[in-house]
Amino acid sequence: MRYQLRYSSAARHALRKIPREVALKFVAEFGDLADEQDPRLYVKRLQGAGEPPFYSLRIGQYRAVMSILDLDELMVIHVIETPHRSSVYRKF
Repeated sequence: MRYQLRYSSAARHALRKIPREVALKFVAEFGDLADEQDPRLYVKRLQGAGEPPFYSLRIGQYRAVMSILDLDELMVIHVIETPHRSSVYRKF
């Protein structure tokens, strides 16, 4: 089943600020995750996250924080942020 990708405004802004080659890798990886049966197998679940849980995807020195939702017939990967690893977990 194919997941839909939704980017928050903060994620879109962060993708514009990081190096272009890293941003392109993130976009490609998000597309690959959306095609997986269970994308949760390929990302790290963050501890202490509530409902829905947050997950982390690492590319180089950058992390993407996302949630993966299964709603009836709609499955959504919601990308929240993609900052540098030194500051990504401060909000979560």
